[in-house]
Parts: sequence; structure tokens; C-alpha cells
Amino acid sequence: MRKLLLIDDDERLAGPLQQYFSKFELSLHNETHPLRGIERIRKENFDLVVLDVMLPEIDGFETCRRIRQFSDIPIVMLTARGEVMDRVVGLELGADDYLPKPFEPRELVVRIQNIFRRGKVQQAKSVFQLGDLTIDLETKQLRRGDNEIPITATEYELLRLLLQNRERVMSRDEIMQALRGIDADIYSRAIDVLVSRLRQKLERPELIRTVRGQGYQLVNR
Repeated sequence: MRKLLLIDDDERLAGPLQQYFSKFELSLHNETHPLRGIERIRKENFDLVVLDVMLPEIDGFETCRRIRQFSDIPIVMLTARGEVMDRVVGLELGADDYLPKPFEPRELVVRIQNIFRRGKVQQAKSVFQLGDLTIDLETKQLRRGDNEIPITATEYELLRLLLQNRERVMSRDEIMQALRGIDADIYSRAIDVLVSRLRQKLERPELIRTVRGQGYQLVNR
């Protein structure tokens, strides 16, 4: 059974979620104070953290930043605020997914299961070669020869997604949902910007092919 930690100061949330998660072989533990939650992550073995943004003492963004200083544990952030910039900040700090409140418990479970599923795929093969480019999914590094190419967490997630689905074309909506779950009808233009940034850093724009009316595909060459 997977062991999860919920860091949320709403004491009413943990009980119902614990009961619901147990149906999916997920053992949910809870902590209402972020600093105590961070200490538990240091001392105990958790498989994933569900982290609220609005917290006492320090907010979820700072909590995420501190966790990332010593751990790569998957993090799903929750917030009552739906602003796009809040989502972007959380993702750039290293969160793996972002879900606005109120949410359906089933959706949260599905997102958690998807994170675990992606982890299994990464374990199967972690290093890929595209010409002079090396993508290491285990260390989350992109290199050209011996030189590391700095990319943001979101750019890395896009590259990983295209790489692991390179046998087919992925639509903008599909990419958006797979990456972050943000409403694709509203924010699909963000995918075009993200692809453009990634192409510039790869310095080989032909590697990400635009299929008119369909989406994008990584070309293996």
C-alpha cells in the first residue's frame, strides 16, 4: 500500500479522504502544520505529498521549496485560489501536479495514480539519446555532450511527455491535461509558448514537429 502525507490545516478534510483513499490501496496520513509535515517527510518514508497552498506559519509554496531541498518525493498542490500564476509558481518550485479546490476525491486519486504510473515508466528506461542530446529522466537533466542545458520543471515535463509518447502526435488539450490538468480550452495557448521555449533550448527546432490541426510530436533523430 502506498503511503501518502496530506499537509492541510483543514482538519475536516483528512478523515473523509483517508476513508476514500483506502479503497485504492492508498494510506493517507495527515499533518496540519507545514513545519511538522516537513519533519515527517525527513523521518518517514512517504510515496507522495498532497500539499495545500494556504497554510499557517509558511505557505505551500515555501513548504514545497523546502521539501525540494532534500527530497524528490512527488507533490500534488491544492489551492482554493485558481489563478494561473499560482499554478505556475507551484510547478516551477517542483510540484508534480496542481488541483484547485473544491475538488472531487476521485480526480485527486486519478492524478496521484497517474504520477505513480509515470514513475514506473521512467524506471523502465531512464536515459534517451536524440542525436547529440541526452535526456536523463532519473536525474531530470538535459545535456548536449558534457554540457547541461538548464530547463524549467515545466519544460522538462513537456519533453518527458513527448519523449515517452513519441510514436504518436499529441494534441494541445491532451498535453495540457497530462502535464498539469489546467483547463485546456482556456490555457491551450500556453502549450505553444512552452513548445517554443523548449525548441530554443534544444537548438534543434525540427525535433518537435508541429502537425497542423493535431498537435506536436517528438521526432526521434
